[in-house]
Amino acid sequence: MFGKRRLSKLEDRKSLTEDCSKAKKNEMSKKPRKLLPQDEVVENESAFVKLLKTAGVTLKTGEKQNQLAVDQAIFQKKLSQALRKHPSYPKAVEEFISGLELYIEDRDCFRNCLLSCERLQEEETSLATPYYKSLIKLLLGIDNLQPPIIRILFEKLPEFLYESVNNDGLNMPRLIINQLKWLDRIIDGKDLTTKIMQLISIAPVTLQHDLITSLPEIIGDAQHGDVAGELSDLLMQNTPLTVPILDVLSSLRLDPELLSKVRHLVMAKLSAVTLENLPVIVKFILHAVTVTDALEVISELRKKLDLDYCILPPQLQASQSKLKNKGQVSSGNQENSNQDCVSLLFDVIKSAVRYERAISEAWIKAIENIDSVSEHKVLDLLMLLIIYSVNTQNKKCIEKVLRNKIQLGCIPEQLLQSTFCTYTAVLKDVFPSILSLAQSLLHSTDHSVISFGSLLYKYAFMSFDTYYQQEVIGALVTHVCSGNDAEVDTALEVLSELVVLNLSAMRLYAVFVKGILDYLDNLAPSQIRKLFYILSTLAFSKGHEDSSHIQDDMYLVIRKQLSSTVFKYKLIGIIGAITMVGSMAADVTSLLQLVHSCSEQSPQASALYYDEFANLIAKGKLPTKTLEWIGQTICNDFQDAFVVDLSDLPKCDYPFPVKALYGLDEDDSQDGIAINLLPLLLCHDDLGRDIGGMISKDRDQKLVSPVCLSPYFRLLRLSVEKQHGDLEEIDGLLDCPLYLTDLDLGEKLGSLSVQERSFRCSLLFLVINWFREVVNAFCQQKSAEMKGKVLIRLRHITELQTLLEKYLAVTPDYVPLLANFDLETLDGGPHTSAAAIVKNKKKAEKGRKRKANGNKSSSPERLSKEDGSECEHSQADDKSQPEKEFTEKEEEKTSVSLHNYTTSFRELDLEVFSILHCGLLTKSLLDNEMHTEATEIVQLGPPELLFLLNDLSQKLENMLVPTATKRISFLKSKGSRNIGFSHLHQRSAQEVARCLVLLLTPLCNHLENMHNYFQCLATENHGIVDGPGIKMQEHQIMSSCYQRLLQILLGLFAWGGFSQTENRNLMQEALKVLANRLKQGDQEMPLGELLSQSFHYLQNFHHSVPSFQCAIYLIRLLIVISEKSSASQNKEKLASLARQFLCQVWVQPNGEREKGSSFNDQLHTLLCIYLERADNVLKFIEEISGTGVPELIQSSKDASSSSFPTLTRQTFVVFFRVMMAELEKSVRSLQAGTAADLPKVHEEKLLYWSMAVRDFNILINLVKVFDSRPVLNVCLKYGRLFVETFLKQCMPLLDFSFRKHREDVLSLLKTFQLSTRQLHHMCGHSKIHQDMSLTNHVPLLKKTLELFVYRVKAMLILNNCQEAFWLGNLKNRDLQGEEILSQQSQESSVDENQEVSSQISKQETEEVLLCHSGWVLLV
Repeated sequence: MFGKRRLSKLEDRKSLTEDCSKAKKNEMSKKPRKLLPQDEVVENESAFVKLLKTAGVTLKTGEKQNQLAVDQAIFQKKLSQALRKHPSYPKAVEEFISGLELYIEDRDCFRNCLLSCERLQEEETSLATPYYKSLIKLLLGIDNLQPPIIRILFEKLPEFLYESVNNDGLNMPRLIINQLKWLDRIIDGKDLTTKIMQLISIAPVTLQHDLITSLPEIIGDAQHGDVAGELSDLLMQNTPLTVPILDVLSSLRLDPELLSKVRHLVMAKLSAVTLENLPVIVKFILHAVTVTDALEVISELRKKLDLDYCILPPQLQASQSKLKNKGQVSSGNQENSNQDCVSLLFDVIKSAVRYERAISEAWIKAIENIDSVSEHKVLDLLMLLIIYSVNTQNKKCIEKVLRNKIQLGCIPEQLLQSTFCTYTAVLKDVFPSILSLAQSLLHSTDHSVISFGSLLYKYAFMSFDTYYQQEVIGALVTHVCSGNDAEVDTALEVLSELVVLNLSAMRLYAVFVKGILDYLDNLAPSQIRKLFYILSTLAFSKGHEDSSHIQDDMYLVIRKQLSSTVFKYKLIGIIGAITMVGSMAADVTSLLQLVHSCSEQSPQASALYYDEFANLIAKGKLPTKTLEWIGQTICNDFQDAFVVDLSDLPKCDYPFPVKALYGLDEDDSQDGIAINLLPLLLCHDDLGRDIGGMISKDRDQKLVSPVCLSPYFRLLRLSVEKQHGDLEEIDGLLDCPLYLTDLDLGEKLGSLSVQERSFRCSLLFLVINWFREVVNAFCQQKSAEMKGKVLIRLRHITELQTLLEKYLAVTPDYVPLLANFDLETLDGGPHTSAAAIVKNKKKAEKGRKRKANGNKSSSPERLSKEDGSECEHSQADDKSQPEKEFTEKEEEKTSVSLHNYTTSFRELDLEVFSILHCGLLTKSLLDNEMHTEATEIVQLGPPELLFLLNDLSQKLENMLVPTATKRISFLKSKGSRNIGFSHLHQRSAQEVARCLVLLLTPLCNHLENMHNYFQCLATENHGIVDGPGIKMQEHQIMSSCYQRLLQILLGLFAWGGFSQTENRNLMQEALKVLANRLKQGDQEMPLGELLSQSFHYLQNFHHSVPSFQCAIYLIRLLIVISEKSSASQNKEKLASLARQFLCQVWVQPNGEREKGSSFNDQLHTLLCIYLERADNVLKFIEEISGTGVPELIQSSKDASSSSFPTLTRQTFVVFFRVMMAELEKSVRSLQAGTAADLPKVHEEKLLYWSMAVRDFNILINLVKVFDSRPVLNVCLKYGRLFVETFLKQCMPLLDFSFRKHREDVLSLLKTFQLSTRQLHHMCGHSKIHQDMSLTNHVPLLKKTLELFVYRVKAMLILNNCQEAFWLGNLKNRDLQGEEILSQQSQESSVDENQEVSSQISKQETEEVLLCHSGWVLLV
């Protein structure tokens, strides 16, 4: 306080000196002044003048200053003594005051009395110009004169209230107020305060402002409370004075209650405050924060502080400013003023969070406590960034909060974009921290977190100027060169976006990006493609005259890599060259010829060249001349290399009988063509090494590897389609046969040699890939004839894949041919032994946890599961339970899953799924004269449908699955998650989503067909799932189709892109498709109605779900739909549906119940879904533990509860874990009671805690029956958490409820003691059995139980009942309550815990010692 007064006093001096200097510029000199002429001195016989002259003051008239002949203190002492010694004292004082009043009636004299006096002589020893008080201020320092002079000043002040600054530059009201500041002593502070507050109430606004801001310098400490009360009342009445009032209140010593009251007043007015006043108000609020109420204040502040309303509409603010200032302030100036105010506001906040740890922690906690996604604001993200920059000790905490929010989808891209667009100036100050945070987020293993880090880089570049842009590019290049796969992908993706969004700015930093060429060895093929796309765009776009150095470096690198004999480096050259061709406007044939000549020696390099070239053509980036060159050179060679006449089979001694198989033309004439597959494969296989030379000699041409067949055909059909617009020229390839041999050998398969089986496996892979490319090519043909042929090819694929599984099962060491060539190495296929898989499957299951990091003997299904992004989306877990059961029965015959051979199958294009539109198709059978001889009905059968749905599901998972559910595996090989999806990744997520929306109608048709199938099946078998009329294989396929359809719909509607504004229309289109399935209508429905109809449509399928996993997918799909709607009734419907699934008997077609780890995981999910939406969690827990569990105990070993059929002895631990977790969660969400709450609130909370403690006791005691290690583990973990929550949330409630609800509190404590005693027994059990997984929980649990004892003792002391507390030792016992004999003699052991007991007798004097209690309450 002393420092503040001294500072203000100096300011007061400066103010007065300036006023004086304006009035008397020529008379203010540091030299001693001469005496003025006598006629200007006031001379009369009044007591006032005489006493002043005697004391040392000479009054002057006119514009001259009053002269002080002695020191100020000496003057005050002389005058005080003169008045007291005057003969007529105390009347002399009245005469002196009357003389003063008479003297100051003259305006000039009054002004002179208010201005500082002038010394007749300067002290030579003074090093600085001395400050002399005014005459009035000197007189106010005399006790006898102070009260009347204060009265005179307040009587004179109204004369000048409405006067502006005088001609002499002096402000009389301000001069009068200044006399009252910094008085050494105030005689009647209360009267002075009353007068000032009265004056404030009538003064004009400008004077009110001056009076209020002067209050801390005028009033004494004793009046701070009164003044604060008056000001708080004034604050409610007068909004324009908010800023000065708060400024004053910050300087006063206030009572905490009054401070809280003022803070609430300010909070209420916060939304109506102008932006200019906001910094002062926020500063006051943060200044008034204490440790105890920090969270409450900050939470309210972030709700009220709506900066978007204040800042975002600059045009509106400009217009308001013009109206206010009558056009004197321009729009530009107003915008700058707004930015200055914003910067000042956040400077205030920065200062608070930097120096007040409680504020920074409270702000983080307030943001962390926000549950709803819609409640998150720009301010929240901005504050996290600010605290991250100014508070280093909270960095880890902020990163954790930010990661959690990102994973929950609480911070969408739009929010981040608004933050950067609106608060660019603020974010510039924390730019280094933004880069640091982005770098940290990119090190995450979660895709959503990595994506957010990339957005930080993106918007930092887009929003800031050159210096910051250079830093962003430097950081991104560092990530690219880091070697971390996820970082490289993300950084390259950001650079690609920036090249598209701001090419001119990116050109400035092209030299940084070019430096990545030195690190090509560390990049995957997809990353190399992105890099060369970026460099090509920078080098060859319009205005690239200054980019010749980039072009030269790219040409140099490409030629060097193409000339290499190592496939890895040749791959870099091929990808780089083809990518560069797409950006070049000049003639590119020479570069293409170079690539072709350098790759023709290697089949894999040639295949990669064809694939890359085909992708380039598909994008439509080649000019017409280049396409013509392709048709004349490369594509004309396809027929010579792979196509032969049916009558032109080379005559050789083949090891197998060669036949033309899989032809769709029923004409047996030899005029057709065939794909020369088997002879070509023999030429490149050890089985036919002598045949290759004969065929080459006969045909006089160079043999092409059959590996190139599918890539070559893809290039051919895309170039033909681009040139001619259709595929009529090559439609003969759709139905032409292939030269093969008999593949389905049945039981003879095992008699073949290993080499022959491997050869046939390769042949099968090649045929399947040929058919997949044929389907890719002709899937969009319009004629029914062509569609029918495509469906037949699709059927051939499914049949051949089934056959291939049989071959692979007996050919364990087979290494398949590659079909996707953008790999770092040619070793892309699985090498695991299928035979060993079957034999060791059970062992692998048993040792699953120990071998989780990967084992060579693990099954392909397991490997496939590990390669998936998440268990619930993986292909292994996505199999329905009937499918798994059927697979186990057929295990000896076909035990290899093709999911592990992704790299050996050609990718299906998204256009293939247009086949899902097909219903019944008719294929015409023609006679020799091309007349229709017969017709054949062709339709999409269940195996083909499942094949398409499986592939679509994989694509959907790779592109649209919410990134919050994707995690990057540490053990994954580089780029493994994208192998087989290279064509898909040429599209954006929005394009894939649009394609799926177009497929919604056929998907719904198939879903309804599945529904009808299972409904009819249930009707025919009278609801018996395992009835005699059920076909196992058919049921398995249809169930898998049902599951895949639900999974696809879930993946689509859970896509995070629907939350973006640009995709809202797409979401409405998707919902409209579902809504129209119920009610056809042309009129547009609002979004809420669409969501309601869609929810109702999907809900209808719950009657027919064939498996528990289908039920989980259905309810998750309904949750996703309901989350997009605000309808509250959906919550009740979901809870009802979840309960229905829990109470349903889930039986497989073979009659066995669904079970296993996968079923348990799904059951856990369903229980969580139900309890999160149930009206009363405690009621359900009591129902399960009170009804379901006793039924289970009384039933046989393999039976279940009759009320809850999903509750079995195997699933009890799942129910127990979820109930314990949800019980703890429910009480944790209950706010701790306060003494200020209403009695009714206390009673409700006490009742809730009584029910919760009762349920907790019931669950804990179930351990006596179900004492397995998992159950004990759950009990110890959540038991401790419940006790901790009890201490934090319930004990404060008991503190002030004990007196009014004594019996209820005692009953609650008694029940809770029974639970804590059982927890103590579990600790003893864990220590006896020395189970590490259990004993890890014991120390913390015992500590918590000890805290509980002392906390109850503190409650009793608070309520003056400390004599009712008795402390004793508790014996160690086992789960059944039997004493542990080995510790019987250790009565004073430190391991013995202290427990709580209570006495509930109605007789006040009766004392009852409860069994085994640690202490007793005397009631």
